[in-house]
Amino acid sequence: MANGMDQSRNSPSVPPPLSPGGRPGGAARFRGPVVKPKNFKGTLRRLWEYFGKERNMLTFIFLTVLVDSALMLMNPYLIGKAVDAMSLNHGKVNFSFLEVMIVVLTSAYIGDAVLTFLQGWLMAGVAQRIVKSLRDSLFRKLQKLPISFFDARTHGDMMSRLSNDVDNVSTTISQSTTQLMSGLIILTGSFMMMVVLSPLLTLASMITVPLVYLLTRTIAKRTSILFKKQQDQLGKLNGHIEETISGIEVVKAFNHEEKVIEEFDKVNTKLREVGLKAQIWSGFLMPIMNAINNLGFAVVAVVGGILATKNMVTVGVIASFITYSRQFVRPLNDMANIFNVLQSGVAGAERVFEIMDEQEESNDPPNAVVLSKPKGHVKFENVSFGYRPDVPILKNVSFEAKIGSSNALVGPTGAGKTTIVNLLTRFYDVTGGRILLDGKDIREYTRDSFRRTFGFVLQDTYLFTGTIKENIKYGKQDATDEEVEAAAQMSGAARFIKRLPNGYDTHLSENGGSLSQGERQLLAITRVMLSKPSILILDEATSSIDTRTELHIQEALLKLMENRTSFIIAHRLNTIRDADTIMVIDNGQIIEKGSHDELMAAGGRYYYMFYNQFKNIEGALD
Repeated sequence: MANGMDQSRNSPSVPPPLSPGGRPGGAARFRGPVVKPKNFKGTLRRLWEYFGKERNMLTFIFLTVLVDSALMLMNPYLIGKAVDAMSLNHGKVNFSFLEVMIVVLTSAYIGDAVLTFLQGWLMAGVAQRIVKSLRDSLFRKLQKLPISFFDARTHGDMMSRLSNDVDNVSTTISQSTTQLMSGLIILTGSFMMMVVLSPLLTLASMITVPLVYLLTRTIAKRTSILFKKQQDQLGKLNGHIEETISGIEVVKAFNHEEKVIEEFDKVNTKLREVGLKAQIWSGFLMPIMNAINNLGFAVVAVVGGILATKNMVTVGVIASFITYSRQFVRPLNDMANIFNVLQSGVAGAERVFEIMDEQEESNDPPNAVVLSKPKGHVKFENVSFGYRPDVPILKNVSFEAKIGSSNALVGPTGAGKTTIVNLLTRFYDVTGGRILLDGKDIREYTRDSFRRTFGFVLQDTYLFTGTIKENIKYGKQDATDEEVEAAAQMSGAARFIKRLPNGYDTHLSENGGSLSQGERQLLAITRVMLSKPSILILDEATSSIDTRTELHIQEALLKLMENRTSFIIAHRLNTIRDADTIMVIDNGQIIEKGSHDELMAAGGRYYYMFYNQFKNIEGALD
């Protein structure tokens, strides 16, 4: 689709906020309610789907974890044997056996260190590849969502989901996966070895298990809510930052620096408060866990000492058992800590999946046809529409735009002019009636081929980071340099482009910040001229350009509009005097229609609009 605009998209499930005229309000002004967290297990299952391509590597990592866990499970047993070897047996220490145990233990510890490093290295790669796939899926999803989805959300919140929330998922994967694998193996293996060594000591050590379970359950229930609120508040903070930076000129022009600082401080304070609560509650976990562990070790020591005095266990068995009990408790501690990490990661994943679950633009019907060689005959038949069912915007609008005609839409703000264009381009679908292009309902065309028919020049244009040439070619990627320069010559943009240090290869910052508004508008017009669309949409296309340049642009646009159907939204009525048809829109209806001369002769609404606009200009009504 050839255009010079920045369009957003929308989800039917989240209706956009309405301005007084009934149209969606600006995205940066929306603040939606906090969505309740989704099912924890369900989110983890969906996240596991992204592990699919990494299953071979995860299998290999699991094997290294298995070997590493076997070494860790073997060590306490060897320590016990070494202790027994040092116990006096008829006054002698078994030094040869002790030396063997020391060599084997040293080798096991070195092997454990090497395998732990290997697991961390491999898991970091797996986590980054999975997160890349998740971020790709989310970004692709954003391109498929309808316009009003973005009208209903802040840009900063979308950025937060793409960056902060996905990074949380990355941290969760890299930190938690191998710990969960090894934790389950160590937990099971340690318990089995403890039972083998001494069922009575095992029973004594189990006193800590219910305490750990109750602690984890209590804290996790609280942190789950707090981490979700923390992510939501972070999204709002990013939205406020993005909104303020984007409108920094307006902020400074109205001396609102202190006000936006106060607003930022309020949002930032809320983030600090909820973040502090989340960290405090999660921070409770480890100190209390350590206290419970120490209680467990004390119980094992007391019971073990009693059993040793009765010759029911050896000192080496007690040493092995204490180490095994420590290994048994450590995975419980790790899993409790992992659960806190999971809360943050799942909170981020939930916010990502909220976007992934949004309804995309409706698919083309099976019998949709590709629009080729469009002529530009447009017809509205009893079209009705409302962004919300209870707020109708257009009411039974009917008109016909003949091939190659110029059609102007005028009227007060919020009357429905832009809505007509949004419906014509299928950024929204009608709720009543139908729109025909070349005799066929526009919903019967494939959306991609249909939108390539249009070229847009809006009042607020958008340029992307890159060269001037790349921005002009945005409407026609395969254009040659000669075609680019010819379009720039036609629009008048060539004059200021040649003055730039690198000409057409001059690099622009975000939205062409180094250019004036008029220069940005000229580039947007050039972009459309290069694409040569069949239907033009001009929304106050020359409003940001000086009078002299406007005259030149008007001449260029008239050439461009030849043999092309054009729709012009204008408040400056002198720019549409030569339009074939002028439609006056008010309250969602066409109240007058005709040429400039016809409407002036009729003495109706258009006449008074024109008179009020030009009554102080001598000869304006001549």
